This record gives sequence, structure tokens and C-alpha cells, in this order.
Amino acid sequence: MAGTNQHVVIATVELSKRFDHFTALDRLNLNVVRGLIFGLLGPNGAGKSTAIKILTTLLEASSGSATVAGFDVAADPVEVRRRIGYVPQLLSADGALTATENLNLSARLQGLRGAERAARVSEALAFAGLEDAAGKLVKTYSGGMVRRLEIAQATLHYPEVLFLDEPTLGLDPVARRTVWERLLQLRQDKGMTILITTHDMEEADILCDELAILHQGRLAVVGKPAELKAQVGPEANLGDVFAHFSGAVIEHGGHYRDVRESREAFRGRG
Repeated sequence: MAGTNQHVVIATVELSKRFDHFTALDRLNLNVVRGLIFGLLGPNGAGKSTAIKILTTLLEASSGSATVAGFDVAADPVEVRRRIGYVPQLLSADGALTATENLNLSARLQGLRGAERAARVSEALAFAGLEDAAGKLVKTYSGGMVRRLEIAQATLHYPEVLFLDEPTLGLDPVARRTVWERLLQLRQDKGMTILITTHDMEEADILCDELAILHQGRLAVVGKPAELKAQVGPEANLGDVFAHFSGAVIEHGGHYRDVRESREAFRGRG
């Protein structure tokens, strides 16, 4: 089990990942307290996606350690997976299925059966605002509808921790805000700890209770958004904080096919 602080739900100690001669993540030390929305920010190639893949047991670290929900990601990956939800950049919903079919498939994979499964699927459709579109093929959905479905899929089993890699990438402003509302609802109603990676400074400012900025695989700074802005200057915004600590300029719609293409274009970045 993890260390003595029972309120820390994600912890990394000197966590590193090397690919041949390239260090993608360099001795990352983080503690994420239960019930927070925590953001990982940084330029492309900063190590954000590498970190999230290690924490979700999809990638082995080269050195150091990490625990999620009290279990070591290397020693107890199965226990970690039982306690997390994960929404990747790439599409996880099947466009050839309906929302109900996608949710039922996810529920079966998560071990939900019978009346409980039916109740969770019904609850998930309501949570995602997809009750009227439940029987339509997902390939006909807008990007925002797809993302809401993916979040609902990942949280059917009420995970302790939810990981999202660029949760609103490719979405229009209205769809982005709807996704934000869903994430805030999960934190409030379920007490869920949520870790997101994002390039969107408005998203980070609105959602994140705390955030960390990575630069070239290393932790540049960690803190609450208001505190970090105060460190940079009295009129600083989060974009100024990002530029100050990372030395980088921020780079910054559609339907099922559009969001698929947007996410695939970003595959391998960050």
C-alpha cells in the first residue's frame, strides 16, 4: 500500500522514463490530494502524456515509483486499473455502435452485471445528456457528444481517480464548457480525483484546483492557479505563468470524424 498520508491519491517519487538516449520524464515528484482536479501543463514534448501513461499502467517507468489509489503502478497494475478511469486523446468510443451499446460494452468489461449494469448505463446516459440520442450510432454524434460519452464510459464503475489526456481537444467553445460542467459534477457528486493534461489555459484556470507545469520532462512548478499567477505578477494570467515557467508560447468543433482527425493529429505530442 502507499505511504502514510491517506489523503494523497496519486504520488510519484523520482519518476523517470527514458527512450534510448532521450529522457521523456525526468525525476518527477508529485502528490495529488484526493478530491482535486489536478492539471498537468506543458509544451509539446514536455512529458505530460508520458506521465499519464505510466500512471494508468500503459507504460513502464525506467526508474522511480508511482502509486495510484494506494497501489504501486508497477507492482499492482491490476489493482490500479480497477480503481481508475482513463479517457485518452484518441477515440475510445466505437462509432459503429450506439451510445447504449458502447456503455453496455464498457460496463461488461468493468465487471458490472444484471440490474446494476442497466442502472449504471441509464445513469451514464443521463449524466452525458445523451438520453435522446442513446439509440443513434456514435459516428453521427458531434465532437462534444462523443467526449461526454467517453467520460461516461470511463466512470461507469465509479473510479477513485479519473485520468483525461487533452479532454476538450478539437471541441468548439460550447462543447468544451459542457465537458467542463461534467467534470466538475463528477468531483462534486462522486468526490472523484481527476487528473487532466491540457494546453488550454482557460480550461486549466476554470477546472484545476492545483496544477503542475512540466518543461523538457522536468517539473518546473506546482501550485494553485491563483498562487502561481501571483508569483509571476499582479496582472498575470495563466498564459503568463505558462510562458514564465516553461519558456514556451501557447499553441492552441466538429463531428465524430473531425474530432477523430484532430486527436490523431495530436498523437505523439506532449
